[in-house]
Amino acid sequence: MKRVRCPKCDNYLTFDETQYSEGQSLVFVCDACGKQFSIRIGKSKLNATNKDRKKEEEVESEFGTLTVVENIFGYKQILPLQEGDNIIGRRCVGTVINSPIESGDMSMDRRHCILNVRRKKDGTLVYTLQDGPSLTGTFVHNELLQKKERRILDDEAIITLGATTLILHKGK
Repeated sequence: MKRVRCPKCDNYLTFDETQYSEGQSLVFVCDACGKQFSIRIGKSKLNATNKDRKKEEEVESEFGTLTVVENIFGYKQILPLQEGDNIIGRRCVGTVINSPIESGDMSMDRRHCILNVRRKKDGTLVYTLQDGPSLTGTFVHNELLQKKERRILDDEAIITLGATTLILHKGK
């Protein structure tokens, strides 16, 4: 049994998905509010665009990774970081960024923040985060970054972009 949520009142309706074929459209009428809405049976566009995503243990990066925590807007993702500026934001056709997050979170900008990775003379990596500027702001451990503020991040720093949470895993 599958559940669908009414877009008007958030009431859940259940149906047996085995009775229908992929690509078929279904129309529902919500019992609670009377709203009529439709869905299409099939694979999620979000998952279809990332068929080749790698498992966490397969993703290795000399400069570390960002883990996108799964939420209602998207699934768990591992983003490898590169040396220099990593522009982080919501994946959108036509927007050129090097760390796109596949998400339906509209409170995350397409170019939300910049995470800079650089090596010091002794070989240690330094991670610096600054806001894009974004409309909703960038948070580190629930503290809002001010305009033009650059914050140095520690390992396993928690970054929040809109309703999406990221965890930094430093490289070696």
